[in-house]
Amino acid sequence: MAVRIDETDRKILIELQTDASRSLDEIAKAVGSSKTPVWNRIRKLRDAGIIGAQTVALDAEALGFEATFFVLIRTSEHEADWQARFLAALKARPEVQEAHRLAGDIDYILKVRVPNARAYDAFYQALISEVRVFNVTALLSMEEIKSTTALPL
Repeated sequence: MAVRIDETDRKILIELQTDASRSLDEIAKAVGSSKTPVWNRIRKLRDAGIIGAQTVALDAEALGFEATFFVLIRTSEHEADWQARFLAALKARPEVQEAHRLAGDIDYILKVRVPNARAYDAFYQALISEVRVFNVTALLSMEEIKSTTALPL
């Protein structure tokens, strides 16, 4: 069953995307409501699956993860067994922050966060030892210009 989202729900979601660690009182004040109705709306949005897990944004560079690689993968294998092994290999590697299956010439793109190029090479060698790929191109991000998980509500 689809949940109807109204303007107050959108305001609450915007506030939560900005900083979910704020108190319920602060969020209620920001959206122009009181605490109990805001809590009920948040619970409704959580129950509907619109609000997922709440996590903490960490500073990757401060923790030593200074290199971000975008990895373009082409494969000549599209069988279910290969795909299952490939997906399992990706899910087992914490370096992979994002993985997308694409339409077009490139089959997959990965966002891989590692301390340095040597760590990327170790990741790459481990990946290709587990699954066959036709072609891999790694692009090193020189500067992160914008990064957000916030949706444009």
